Amino acid sequence: MNMSTLATGRPNIIITGGAGFLGSNLAGDMVKTSNIICIDNFITGNQKNIDILLQNPYFEFLRHDITRPLDFDQFPELKKFQIKAQGIQSIYNFACPTSPSNHAKLALEILEANSSGTKNMLDLAKEYHAVFVHISSQHIYGKAMSSQPIKESYLGAVDPIGPRSAYDEGKRFAETIASYYKRQFNLNVKIARLFTCYGPKMAINDGRSIPDFIFDALNNKDLIIYGDEKTENTFCYVADIVDALIKIEKSSLAGAVNIGHYEKYTLKNIAERIIKLCESSSVITYKEPDWHVASYNIPDISLAKEELGWFPMVDIEDGLLRTIEYMRSNLRIYQI
Repeated sequence: MNMSTLATGRPNIIITGGAGFLGSNLAGDMVKTSNIICIDNFITGNQKNIDILLQNPYFEFLRHDITRPLDFDQFPELKKFQIKAQGIQSIYNFACPTSPSNHAKLALEILEANSSGTKNMLDLAKEYHAVFVHISSQHIYGKAMSSQPIKESYLGAVDPIGPRSAYDEGKRFAETIASYYKRQFNLNVKIARLFTCYGPKMAINDGRSIPDFIFDALNNKDLIIYGDEKTENTFCYVADIVDALIKIEKSSLAGAVNIGHYEKYTLKNIAERIIKLCESSSVITYKEPDWHVASYNIPDISLAKEELGWFPMVDIEDGLLRTIEYMRSNLRIYQI
């Protein structure tokens, strides 16, 4: 991309779901070199995630539901980005409630975001010839049929009518419509299938182990593992996820690509590390998984390594320390 041909000298980037965990972390990185248009309707996003960014002249927030068409003329604050002159260069589509505990309560919102919401953003990308990076999920694979790492070629085993189906099948449909736009309109579409990730700005009580473990450890409460001593997963730090997404946008990669960490840890090991790092008196307890707890899939990231030159750099100890420090410093945000 030749910056000298852009009216503002910086690319215009849309990040939908930009007040969420991943979207706000990506925005914080990309605002250093780009004009960021952050879109969120706050169904699950949190304004606290973007408070600092709101002070940045290269960042603008639109409270908008992407299931409705987007008219830039309704937002005079965007004039400085000169959209009519230079258009939109890239769209990162995160918008979708992701909390496992909300998959039933927000089922319709999830389905709408992945259908009409994704279509509206694809139409916008088509209008401006923008790169479209769709953030998908490991859960399009459903339940793993073996313990082997999952390749992108695995077609999945998803229950289309189960209590998790709005999210799992919604993400699958979003990939379908994005792929259709790529074929039909020659749109530059990328699909990133994210596996379990963690880091600063992640919500608690969302059905995700690491932020809940840290919050409880900081408050000397029991750490609850939904499973047993052998339950394991992989964990990729958010900075590595952001790096991967930026590499995907700039790449010539066609098709979907797995993004996640390749090292497996038992949840017991992660909980023990967190207790030690927090100098906590917490103890570990075990419970049967609730219906919304997804199966933990292990990614094969060979394609990302070969095509993007990407692999996770932040080890688990460093990532946990960074996340603990953020949550400790912002504990008031997490108080219930």
